[in-house]
Amino acid sequence: MPPQDIIGNMKIQCRLIIDTNILVAATRNRLGPSFALVQLIRQKSVTMCCSPALFLEYEEVLKRPHQLEASGLLSTDVDAILNELAGLIDPVATHYQWRPQLKDPADEMVLEAAANARANAIVTYNLRDFLPAQRFGLQVLNPEQTFTRFLLQPTRN
Repeated sequence: MPPQDIIGNMKIQCRLIIDTNILVAATRNRLGPSFALVQLIRQKSVTMCCSPALFLEYEEVLKRPHQLEASGLLSTDVDAILNELAGLIDPVATHYQWRPQLKDPADEMVLEAAANARANAIVTYNLRDFLPAQRFGLQVLNPEQTFTRFLLQPTRN
């Protein structure tokens, strides 16, 4: 059931932490569900929360040579994408760290951002890697599950 306000209206905007693999997929396939989710962020239909460390990871990964080649983007294109996202995100300060919780140390910053942001969900394609997020009351969803869970209508603009 989607988040509701005190009188049951389904108008509370969901707060999401987006794993880097979602942005990678979005840059590689403009017809896929990851791209559709990024479009919803751009339309402010959902709130993307992000810590500085996670945002720096987005930049580092999206600008890797093999990623640029696979996405067909230039480094300046990635800068433009990240600049737009930077203006849309709800910044997260990491006040508490709970390491180690996950098998992959690189995923810890995603979980910490989600817990500190009081996010509704972590959106990732690595669902099993984030099973311990349930200890923090966090849902772990892929983009398709996110659309269903929060009654979102994907757009392809």
